[in-house]
Parts: sequence; C-alpha cells; structure tokens
Amino acid sequence: MTSHEALYGHRCRSSIGWFELGESCQKSYADLRRRDLKFKVDNWFFLKVSPMKGVMRLGKKGKLSPRYVCPYRILKRFGNVANELELPAELAVVQPVFHISLLKKCVCDLTSIIPLESVAMKDSLTYEEILVEILDRQVPRLRNKEVTSVKVLWRINL
Repeated sequence: MTSHEALYGHRCRSSIGWFELGESCQKSYADLRRRDLKFKVDNWFFLKVSPMKGVMRLGKKGKLSPRYVCPYRILKRFGNVANELELPAELAVVQPVFHISLLKKCVCDLTSIIPLESVAMKDSLTYEEILVEILDRQVPRLRNKEVTSVKVLWRINL
C-alpha cells in the first residue's frame, strides 16, 4: 500500500493509471444530459443548415441566417441514426439522407405555417406606417436631463 492509499483510501489518480479508474468524469456528466432520440416515419422535423461557422449548406450562410429551416417529413429510416427526408424540388441536388443530429423535432401546428408566396410585398420592399393611437407617455428624469418616451400603436399599410 502506498502512502497516498493509506491517507485517502484510494489509489493515486496519476496520468499513468487513469485506464484503471473505469468510467471517466466527463462521460458520467455527458450521460446525464444524453437522451435517445426516437424518430418515427411521417413525423415532421426541422433541418439544421449551418452546423459550422463559414460553411455554406443548402444556400444558407451568415451570422444571422437561420440555424434550422422548414419542417420536412421523414420518408424512411436507415438504422438508428439515418433518416430520409421529403425535400422540395429546389433541393433536388441535395442527398435526402441526413444524420439524426441534424434534425430537430417540429412541435408547432403545421396548419399555421404561411407560404412566402402568399405574402404581398411592394416591389420597393417598403411599407407605410399609420399612427393609430398614443398608448402611454412618460418623462423620466436622468440626473440633469429629462427624456420623453412615448408608446405608440402603429398600423402597417402595405
């Protein structure tokens, strides 16, 4: 028995003897948050399009670009981790089989999704704001000056 074992009741955790410890602390912490994902055929999922910074996938790139896009339906499962999605015609060049880590379950009501073609926009991409009502007016005092803040209800006229 070494002096460390006599004092503390366990073997010294040196870098040489880590293989004898069994399960690591990192693995035990990761297992607490890990859950098995069970996806079913005909369920709807969002697809992750920008998993890495600077990588352009499916035409989406940039700091403020969406991480997940459009809900897609699963057509077929391949084992536990691969799924084939029903992609639209404009994404025909993309292989439709994706890893389970690139999917996020869609928990929204699919009937509430509005297609972009139905939204009416002007060619100049401008709109007009019309004042409806002044809801509240405050004048808070900041040290040596007063700042007026007004809460206004606007209506957008496209």
